[in-house]
Amino acid sequence: MGRVEGKVAIVSGGASGIGRGCALRLAEEGARVVVSDVDQTMGEQTCSLISEAGGESIFVKHDVTREEEWINCVKEAVSSYSGLHILVNNAGIGIGGSIIEMTLEDWQRQQAINLDGVFLGVKHSIPEMNKSGSGSIINISSVAGLKGARSLAAYNATKGGVRLFTKGVALECATNRWPIRVNSVHPGVIETPIWDKINPGLQEAGMNTIDLDTMAEQFVPNGRLGKPLDIANGVLFLASDDSSYMTGTELVIDGGICA
Repeated sequence: MGRVEGKVAIVSGGASGIGRGCALRLAEEGARVVVSDVDQTMGEQTCSLISEAGGESIFVKHDVTREEEWINCVKEAVSSYSGLHILVNNAGIGIGGSIIEMTLEDWQRQQAINLDGVFLGVKHSIPEMNKSGSGSIINISSVAGLKGARSLAAYNATKGGVRLFTKGVALECATNRWPIRVNSVHPGVIETPIWDKINPGLQEAGMNTIDLDTMAEQFVPNGRLGKPLDIANGVLFLASDDSSYMTGTELVIDGGICA
Protein backbone atom coordinates (compact mmCIF):
# COMPACT_ATOMS: atom_id res chain seq x y z
CA MET A 1 0.00 0.00 0.00
CA GLY A 2 0.99 3.63 -0.47
CA ARG A 3 2.94 3.27 -3.71
CA VAL A 4 1.77 6.72 -4.88
CA GLU A 5 1.18 8.23 -1.44
CA GLY A 6 1.14 12.03 -1.47
CA LYS A 7 0.87 12.29 -5.25
CA VAL A 8 -1.86 14.07 -7.21
CA ALA A 9 -3.29 12.43 -10.32
CA ILE A 10 -5.60 13.39 -13.16
CA VAL A 11 -7.41 10.52 -14.88
CA SER A 12 -9.31 11.58 -18.00
CA GLY A 13 -12.25 9.42 -19.02
CA GLY A 14 -12.46 8.34 -15.40
CA ALA A 15 -16.21 7.72 -15.36
CA SER A 16 -16.08 4.09 -16.47
CA GLY A 17 -14.01 1.23 -17.81
CA ILE A 18 -10.23 1.53 -17.75
CA GLY A 19 -10.39 5.12 -16.51
CA ARG A 20 -12.49 4.21 -13.50
CA GLY A 21 -10.23 1.24 -12.79
CA CYS A 22 -7.15 3.48 -12.86
CA ALA A 23 -8.74 6.15 -10.65
CA LEU A 24 -9.76 3.56 -8.05
CA ARG A 25 -6.37 1.83 -8.07
CA LEU A 26 -4.36 5.06 -7.77
CA ALA A 27 -6.57 6.28 -4.94
CA GLU A 28 -6.23 2.91 -3.20
CA GLU A 29 -2.47 3.38 -3.24
CA GLY A 30 -2.60 6.87 -1.75
CA ALA A 31 -3.00 9.33 -4.64
CA ARG A 32 -5.51 12.15 -4.54
CA VAL A 33 -7.34 11.83 -7.83
CA VAL A 34 -9.03 14.27 -10.16
CA VAL A 35 -11.59 12.24 -12.09
CA SER A 36 -12.44 13.98 -15.36
CA ASP A 37 -15.09 13.01 -17.88
CA VAL A 38 -17.96 14.36 -19.97
CA ASP A 39 -20.30 12.02 -18.09
CA GLN A 40 -20.93 13.79 -14.80
CA THR A 41 -23.23 11.16 -13.29
CA MET A 42 -20.82 8.27 -13.84
CA GLY A 43 -17.81 10.43 -12.99
CA GLU A 44 -19.30 11.40 -9.64
CA GLN A 45 -20.07 7.73 -9.07
CA THR A 46 -16.37 6.95 -9.49
CA CYS A 47 -15.59 9.58 -6.85
CA SER A 48 -18.18 8.03 -4.54
CA LEU A 49 -16.54 4.62 -4.92
CA ILE A 50 -13.17 6.17 -4.09
CA SER A 51 -14.63 7.85 -1.01
CA GLU A 52 -16.28 4.62 0.15
CA ALA A 53 -12.88 2.91 -0.04
CA GLY A 54 -11.28 5.64 2.07
CA GLY A 55 -9.66 7.60 -0.76
CA GLU A 56 -9.79 11.23 -1.82
CA SER A 57 -10.95 12.61 -5.15
CA ILE A 58 -12.85 15.34 -6.95
CA PHE A 59 -14.79 15.26 -10.20
CA VAL A 60 -14.26 17.76 -13.02
CA LYS A 61 -16.60 17.76 -16.01
CA HIS A 62 -14.23 17.82 -18.94
CA ASP A 63 -14.33 17.59 -22.73
CA VAL A 64 -10.74 16.64 -23.63
CA THR A 65 -11.01 18.22 -27.10
CA ARG A 66 -11.37 21.72 -25.61
CA GLU A 67 -8.17 23.42 -24.55
CA GLU A 68 -9.84 25.75 -22.07
CA GLU A 69 -11.30 22.73 -20.27
CA TRP A 70 -7.86 21.13 -19.98
CA ILE A 71 -6.55 24.38 -18.51
CA ASN A 72 -9.40 24.34 -16.00
CA CYS A 73 -8.89 20.65 -15.13
CA VAL A 74 -5.20 21.15 -14.36
CA LYS A 75 -6.02 24.32 -12.43
CA GLU A 76 -8.58 22.40 -10.33
CA ALA A 77 -6.00 19.72 -9.52
CA VAL A 78 -3.41 22.25 -8.41
CA SER A 79 -5.83 24.45 -6.46
CA SER A 80 -7.46 21.48 -4.72
CA TYR A 81 -4.36 19.45 -3.94
CA SER A 82 -1.39 21.86 -4.35
CA GLY A 83 0.36 20.08 -7.19
CA LEU A 84 0.26 17.56 -10.02
CA HIS A 85 2.38 14.42 -10.36
CA ILE A 86 0.45 11.89 -12.47
CA LEU A 87 -1.54 12.23 -15.68
CA VAL A 88 -3.43 9.27 -17.12
CA ASN A 89 -4.55 10.30 -20.60
CA ASN A 90 -7.27 7.69 -20.92
CA ALA A 91 -10.29 9.36 -22.56
CA GLY A 92 -10.94 7.86 -25.96
CA ILE A 93 -13.50 6.51 -28.41
CA GLY A 94 -13.50 3.81 -31.06
CA ILE A 95 -15.26 4.30 -34.38
CA GLY A 96 -15.08 1.27 -36.65
CA GLY A 97 -16.13 0.52 -40.19
CA SER A 98 -14.71 0.64 -43.69
CA ILE A 99 -12.38 3.56 -44.35
CA ILE A 100 -14.14 4.26 -47.66
CA GLU A 101 -17.46 4.66 -45.86
CA MET A 102 -16.22 6.65 -42.86
CA THR A 103 -17.25 10.30 -42.84
CA LEU A 104 -14.71 13.05 -42.44
CA GLU A 105 -16.70 14.17 -39.41
CA ASP A 106 -16.22 10.80 -37.68
CA TRP A 107 -12.52 10.74 -38.63
CA GLN A 108 -11.97 14.19 -37.17
CA ARG A 109 -14.01 13.48 -34.03
CA GLN A 110 -11.97 10.37 -33.27
CA GLN A 111 -8.71 12.24 -33.91
CA ALA A 112 -9.84 15.10 -31.68
CA ILE A 113 -10.66 12.91 -28.68
CA ASN A 114 -7.98 10.23 -29.02
CA LEU A 115 -5.04 12.34 -30.17
CA ASP A 116 -5.75 16.05 -29.66
CA GLY A 117 -6.95 15.27 -26.14
CA VAL A 118 -3.67 13.54 -25.32
CA PHE A 119 -1.66 16.44 -26.72
CA LEU A 120 -3.59 19.00 -24.69
CA GLY A 121 -3.29 17.00 -21.49
CA VAL A 122 0.47 16.67 -21.89
CA LYS A 123 0.94 20.31 -22.88
CA HIS A 124 -0.83 21.71 -19.85
CA SER A 125 0.34 19.14 -17.28
CA ILE A 126 4.10 19.30 -17.85
CA PRO A 127 4.59 22.85 -16.46
CA GLU A 128 2.76 21.96 -13.24
CA MET A 129 4.65 18.66 -12.90
CA ASN A 130 7.90 20.58 -13.20
CA LYS A 131 6.74 22.85 -10.39
CA SER A 132 5.79 19.81 -8.30
CA GLY A 133 9.24 18.32 -8.77
CA SER A 134 8.29 15.06 -10.48
CA GLY A 135 5.83 13.65 -12.96
CA SER A 136 4.66 10.50 -14.69
CA ILE A 137 2.51 10.77 -17.79
CA ILE A 138 0.76 7.60 -18.90
CA ASN A 139 -0.92 7.76 -22.31
CA ILE A 140 -3.42 4.98 -22.96
CA SER A 141 -2.91 3.68 -26.49
CA SER A 142 -3.93 0.17 -27.60
CA VAL A 143 -2.61 -2.94 -29.29
CA ALA A 144 -4.21 -1.17 -32.27
CA GLY A 145 -1.38 1.35 -31.88
CA LEU A 146 1.12 -1.44 -32.54
CA LYS A 147 -0.55 -3.50 -35.27
CA GLY A 148 -3.23 -2.97 -37.88
CA ALA A 149 -6.83 -4.06 -37.47
CA ARG A 150 -9.34 -4.58 -40.25
CA SER A 151 -12.12 -1.99 -40.17
CA LEU A 152 -10.28 -0.01 -37.49
CA ALA A 153 -7.82 1.92 -39.67
CA ALA A 154 -8.91 5.32 -38.34
CA TYR A 155 -8.61 4.06 -34.77
CA ASN A 156 -5.18 2.62 -35.67
CA ALA A 157 -4.12 6.08 -36.79
CA THR A 158 -5.02 7.69 -33.48
CA LYS A 159 -3.50 5.01 -31.26
CA GLY A 160 -0.33 4.72 -33.34
CA GLY A 161 -0.07 8.49 -33.07
CA VAL A 162 -0.34 8.30 -29.29
CA ARG A 163 2.52 5.78 -29.20
CA LEU A 164 5.00 7.90 -31.15
CA PHE A 165 3.84 11.17 -29.61
CA THR A 166 4.65 9.60 -26.24
CA LYS A 167 8.20 8.78 -27.32
CA GLY A 168 8.82 12.28 -28.67
CA VAL A 169 7.59 13.96 -25.50
CA ALA A 170 9.59 11.53 -23.34
CA LEU A 171 12.76 12.53 -25.16
CA GLU A 172 11.96 16.23 -24.82
CA CYS A 173 11.50 15.84 -21.08
CA ALA A 174 14.60 13.69 -20.66
CA THR A 175 16.97 15.86 -22.70
CA ASN A 176 15.74 18.99 -20.94
CA ARG A 177 16.34 17.17 -17.63
CA TRP A 178 12.73 17.71 -16.64
CA PRO A 179 11.85 15.22 -13.88
CA ILE A 180 8.98 13.77 -15.89
CA ARG A 181 8.63 10.31 -17.39
CA VAL A 182 6.26 9.61 -20.30
CA ASN A 183 5.12 6.12 -21.29
CA SER A 184 2.26 4.51 -23.16
CA VAL A 185 0.06 1.55 -22.21
CA HIS A 186 -1.36 -0.78 -24.86
CA PRO A 187 -4.41 -2.74 -23.71
CA GLY A 188 -5.71 -5.72 -25.64
CA VAL A 189 -9.29 -7.00 -25.44
CA ILE A 190 -10.55 -5.44 -22.21
CA GLU A 191 -14.06 -5.42 -20.79
CA THR A 192 -14.96 -1.75 -21.24
CA PRO A 193 -17.91 0.28 -22.64
CA ILE A 194 -15.93 1.33 -25.74
CA TRP A 195 -16.91 -1.91 -27.50
CA ASP A 196 -20.60 -1.04 -27.26
CA LYS A 197 -20.02 2.11 -29.30
CA ILE A 198 -17.46 0.99 -31.86
CA ASN A 199 -20.08 0.31 -34.55
CA PRO A 200 -23.09 2.54 -33.80
CA GLY A 201 -24.89 1.54 -37.00
CA LEU A 202 -25.27 -2.05 -35.88
CA GLN A 203 -26.31 -1.03 -32.40
CA GLU A 204 -29.02 1.26 -33.79
CA ALA A 205 -30.29 -1.73 -35.75
CA GLY A 206 -30.72 -3.60 -32.46
CA MET A 207 -27.82 -5.99 -33.01
CA ASN A 208 -25.38 -7.10 -30.33
CA THR A 209 -22.21 -5.86 -32.01
CA ILE A 210 -19.50 -7.78 -30.17
CA ASP A 211 -19.42 -10.79 -27.86
CA LEU A 212 -16.26 -10.04 -25.88
CA ASP A 213 -15.90 -13.47 -24.30
CA THR A 214 -16.06 -15.13 -27.72
CA MET A 215 -13.58 -12.58 -29.11
CA ALA A 216 -11.18 -13.33 -26.28
CA GLU A 217 -11.46 -17.07 -26.84
CA GLN A 218 -10.75 -16.66 -30.55
CA PHE A 219 -8.09 -13.96 -30.65
CA VAL A 220 -6.36 -13.75 -27.24
CA PRO A 221 -3.70 -16.46 -26.83
CA ASN A 222 -4.51 -17.02 -23.16
CA GLY A 223 -8.23 -17.06 -24.01
CA ARG A 224 -9.11 -14.61 -21.26
CA LEU A 225 -11.00 -11.33 -21.46
CA GLY A 226 -8.98 -8.61 -19.73
CA LYS A 227 -10.44 -6.49 -16.95
CA PRO A 228 -9.90 -2.78 -16.21
CA LEU A 229 -7.90 -3.80 -13.13
CA ASP A 230 -5.37 -5.55 -15.38
CA ILE A 231 -4.65 -2.22 -17.04
CA ALA A 232 -4.90 -0.22 -13.80
CA ASN A 233 -2.16 -2.32 -12.22
CA GLY A 234 0.14 -1.48 -15.13
CA VAL A 235 -0.73 2.20 -14.87
CA LEU A 236 0.00 2.13 -11.13
CA PHE A 237 3.43 0.63 -11.86
CA LEU A 238 4.24 3.41 -14.34
CA ALA A 239 2.89 6.08 -11.98
CA SER A 240 4.98 4.85 -9.06
CA ASP A 241 8.69 5.05 -8.36
CA ASP A 242 8.90 1.32 -9.15
CA SER A 243 9.32 2.36 -12.80
CA SER A 244 11.66 5.29 -12.15
CA TYR A 245 14.07 4.31 -14.95
CA MET A 246 11.37 3.83 -17.59
CA THR A 247 10.49 6.54 -20.09
CA GLY A 248 9.58 6.64 -23.76
CA THR A 249 8.49 3.03 -23.90
CA GLU A 250 5.28 1.03 -24.13
CA LEU A 251 3.74 -1.38 -21.68
CA VAL A 252 1.70 -4.01 -23.54
CA ILE A 253 -1.05 -5.71 -21.52
CA ASP A 254 -2.86 -7.94 -23.97
CA GLY A 255 -2.85 -11.62 -22.97
CA GLY A 256 -0.27 -12.37 -25.67
CA ILE A 257 -1.94 -10.82 -28.75
CA CYS A 258 1.16 -8.95 -29.90
CA ALA A 259 3.38 -11.97 -29.33
